[in-house]
Amino acid sequence: MAVFRLLKLLRMLRLLLAQDELVPDGFHHRASFMTKLARRLFTLGARRQGTRADPAYLAAFIRKLGPSYIKLGQFLATRSDIIGPAMAADLAHLQDRLPPFELRKVEQILSEELGDHLHMMSAPETAIAAASIAQVHKTQHVDGGYLAIKVLRPNIEETITKELAVFLALARWSERLMPSIRRLRPVAALETLSRSIRGETDLRMEAAALSEMNANAQSDEGFCVPDVIWEASTKRVLTMRWIDGVPASDVAALAKAGHDLPALAQRLIRIFLTQALRDGFFHADMHQGNLLIQQDGTIVGIDLGITGRLDPDSRRFLADILHGFITRDYYKVAAVHLEAGYVPAHHQVDEFAQALRAIGEPIRDQDADNISMARLLTQLFDVTEQFDMETQPQLLLLQKTMVTVEGVARALDPKLNIWDAAEPIVSSWLKKQIGPEAILQDMKQNAGRTLRSLQRLPDTLAQAERGAAALETMAAQMADQSEATEKETKNARRVTKIVSWSALALAAAAAALNFL
Repeated sequence: MAVFRLLKLLRMLRLLLAQDELVPDGFHHRASFMTKLARRLFTLGARRQGTRADPAYLAAFIRKLGPSYIKLGQFLATRSDIIGPAMAADLAHLQDRLPPFELRKVEQILSEELGDHLHMMSAPETAIAAASIAQVHKTQHVDGGYLAIKVLRPNIEETITKELAVFLALARWSERLMPSIRRLRPVAALETLSRSIRGETDLRMEAAALSEMNANAQSDEGFCVPDVIWEASTKRVLTMRWIDGVPASDVAALAKAGHDLPALAQRLIRIFLTQALRDGFFHADMHQGNLLIQQDGTIVGIDLGITGRLDPDSRRFLADILHGFITRDYYKVAAVHLEAGYVPAHHQVDEFAQALRAIGEPIRDQDADNISMARLLTQLFDVTEQFDMETQPQLLLLQKTMVTVEGVARALDPKLNIWDAAEPIVSSWLKKQIGPEAILQDMKQNAGRTLRSLQRLPDTLAQAERGAAALETMAAQMADQSEATEKETKNARRVTKIVSWSALALAAAAAALNFL
């Protein structure tokens, strides 16, 4: 079976490598003869398109391979640094949609998982959405409201685990055999993907993500996520309150309902940046199908199977980068890279700033609607290759999500000024991190620690006094022992001298007798 799974992966790689338009830029000029020959032999007989690969064909082929391959294809769509911009653009068409599995199996899973809690809902309706990992059904609660029930596909955990093992094995071989790609950290990237997919196969994690994001957004206007019905949620089943809304993909319906589309687009960008910077926890699958617009304009985030986290250093890194490009302070952006350790210290800040200027300046004279923050980040990650910057797995999901969010926002408002939308969030966050509020917060935290230390001070002093007394006693004992030892040493020296002189005297007497 392991060989069969490896062959499936090789089939996918063979098809992708066969497309001339999808190989990385400059491959035909820079690659060695042996590399190009290996590619030719490996792809011999594979289907090739004309002047351009057919995205629909590629997507359909990958979907047939199974859920892990769909996720891998979507993941590769964010890695233009590995597969080239052409292939990344084509794989962006890959949608995670599959035919639903039978309703009788759904009912069986619900019966096994929910037990006595099954009585709180009616029989599930036909699936309203089906993906590679799970599908969603609508049902009615006993209180009259409606529920959305997400159910994992049968045996999906076992399938995912085995296929991910093949991906990781191939990535490890690649790093061993091709040292040049270690900078891209394919193993670390795939481990990030693996954690993400495994999280999707445990619906308790998605329930927890919904709960956490709901708590984070309590004071935010214009955004919410569904409430979790905890007593009817397990590892294989997630039950949520149903929320009505128009999909963000139906722009015509939103316009007909009288929504302010430019305002929605701007708010979507700000919601994402708020989640990433303020909370360090963001919805990492914010495509049009996972966003609903309620009648009052509230944006609803659904399907939190994929979420991302940024540690404080990564959040500061992101904010400084965006603010640096907004203000054209390229030296600041370069300094942040080196300070964070993303670019090795042996590189010069000035040289890196010059390379960043080559990215930022060409977009300054363009219309706002032609400037893409997502594309800017992609170019940023590309140019770092010459400065030995390793891929940062924690930023990959962020980059992917930003590409998606920006695409949704552009669909709502093609004239959206990304920088105007982002600037208040970025500036406000940085002010809170380095301004008076941050200083007061640090003082508050330090005051708490200081107060706790002062409260422990009497005990600490008592311990110090006891320790000092013990040291004095120990020193006295050592001094007495040292004095006794010194006396013993002097006596031993006297005995040694007596014995030595006696021995010499005896030796001299013996020598005199022998002489006589």
